[in-house]
Amino acid sequence: MIQLTDISKKFGAHTAVADMNMTLTPGKVMGLIGQNGAGKTTTFRMILNFIEPTSGSILWDDHPITQLDKQRIGFLPEERGLYQKRTVEEQVLYFAELHGMSRADAKSSLIQWMKRLDVVGKPTDKVQTLSKGNAQKVQMIASLIFEPDFIILDEPFSGLDPVNTSLMMSEIIRMRDNGAMIIFSSHDMSNVTKISDDLTMLKNGKTVLQGPVQNIREQFGRTRIYVESPTTATELAAIEGVATVTKQGTGFDLVLSDEAAGRRVFELVTRNGYIPAFSQQPPTLDDIFRQEVAIHD
Repeated sequence: MIQLTDISKKFGAHTAVADMNMTLTPGKVMGLIGQNGAGKTTTFRMILNFIEPTSGSILWDDHPITQLDKQRIGFLPEERGLYQKRTVEEQVLYFAELHGMSRADAKSSLIQWMKRLDVVGKPTDKVQTLSKGNAQKVQMIASLIFEPDFIILDEPFSGLDPVNTSLMMSEIIRMRDNGAMIIFSSHDMSNVTKISDDLTMLKNGKTVLQGPVQNIREQFGRTRIYVESPTTATELAAIEGVATVTKQGTGFDLVLSDEAAGRRVFELVTRNGYIPAFSQQPPTLDDIFRQEVAIHD
């Protein structure tokens, strides 16, 4: 278990992270979200001991993280960096051996990783011949081939298309299911929703939301409705408690200012009997993120 207790980091008069508390446990994924400058990368750098906290403690199983512990950490930085004139195999084996993996095991594992992530190319290809997406996947392999116990991913999906994003997500889920502790940052709330067990939201270095993803969504009430009905957008918008109405495919997306308005919407759209679809859900993480950013501005 990784425990961050009352962590703060100041750079002169600027507070980058303020009084952060966080617990990371085996077999769980923590999503760390926030705007640029919120303190996400600073948090990662403190965990890795690249920089020291101004105050607070970071413990792994009740002791400070040591150089030996770092052998068990896989880190994918936001700033990608591979040696362009080296081969894929040279890059990956170098990092694997640094973390105590034998050369033979690393070679065998590299082939499997390249297959799972659908890397177009051979281990003997130079990095400079790879597409941006394939190079990014190779960097992820280099960071994680030794199957670390603790994984830190800084914007791992940045610049990836949906197919490659899905492939990377599958690997993150696989490692989570194998017992790894994982924390990652992302600007895409849909990615956070898909793979995070827990969430920490930062605003100007302060924690504004934290907890299990579904619990966070539920605490904001069921303020989203999707409905398919002959009812018009004008009629829906006229209902008390309906904030917005947006055409979505064959139906409408409604945002409610009051969860109780859902009953009024349901009564209106079912007045003539059967309707094909009606679903009242909590707000998306994207909705919550926008709301919390506005509140704490």
